[in-house]
Amino acid sequence: MSAILRAALVLAASAALVGGGCAAKYSSRQTTSVKLDQLIAGPQRSAANRARDVYRHPKETLLFFGLRPEMSVLEIWPDPSGWYTEIVAPLVRENGKYYAAVLDAAAGNAGQEKRVADFKQKLAGNPSLYDKVIVAPLPEDGRDIVPPGTVDMVLTFRNVHNWMGRDDASKAFGAMYRALKPGGVLGVVEHRGNPSVPQDPQAKSGYVNEQYAIDLIQAAGFRLVAKSEINANPRDTKDYEQGVWTLPPVYRLGDKDREKYTAIGESDRFTLKFIKPERR
Repeated sequence: MSAILRAALVLAASAALVGGGCAAKYSSRQTTSVKLDQLIAGPQRSAANRARDVYRHPKETLLFFGLRPEMSVLEIWPDPSGWYTEIVAPLVRENGKYYAAVLDAAAGNAGQEKRVADFKQKLAGNPSLYDKVIVAPLPEDGRDIVPPGTVDMVLTFRNVHNWMGRDDASKAFGAMYRALKPGGVLGVVEHRGNPSVPQDPQAKSGYVNEQYAIDLIQAAGFRLVAKSEINANPRDTKDYEQGVWTLPPVYRLGDKDREKYTAIGESDRFTLKFIKPERR
């Protein structure tokens, strides 16, 4: 066999491997997309949760973060209604793993205890989907949530302001950093504040300036790799009497100007994707 022919065969084999890898990657995303469509439309989701899809864009958000069915995923402080649990836990049930980090009920806070009880009741109500969910306490002192280097992805939705209000945001992101494998992904969605207004360190309005959040998260060791406007809402003026909770679904002002706030919709939100670098 001539040297030229051998070189041609090597190049052809290399191209086939690269092409096959790209096809496999595309197929994985395509498969995930189809499964997400099925789960988002599935009967396990409550009508109340489904009604919020127009504001929360679950499929687009999870694909942006790079979620795959074979991943180990840790969701931080999931909603007691299981908003994202209804989608993510069934997606990874067979080939991955879903951890739910709930507030530590041992803290003796009645509100926290109810949230944990409601969430566990949600899981118990559908064991065919949620029997493999691992519920882990979320310590308020920044201790490990799961053993270090356990998960491929950490997800947190509209929680940054809560940690800021407790003065433990740095500890929370430190725990998330340790939970991830090197190269793992942190996906964050949060109510986006007005950048012309200085950030309240306690985030009492519920809004967090995007750059403030980026700086806070990167200080824990993460690296920002992508931003998305999937969950943006330009109608949100962010200057309400009762902060972000003036808007749906909370409507803290009750019937006062309810039609106005319904027309605005849920808050403007930033959507950020970080990675834990292979080496810090």
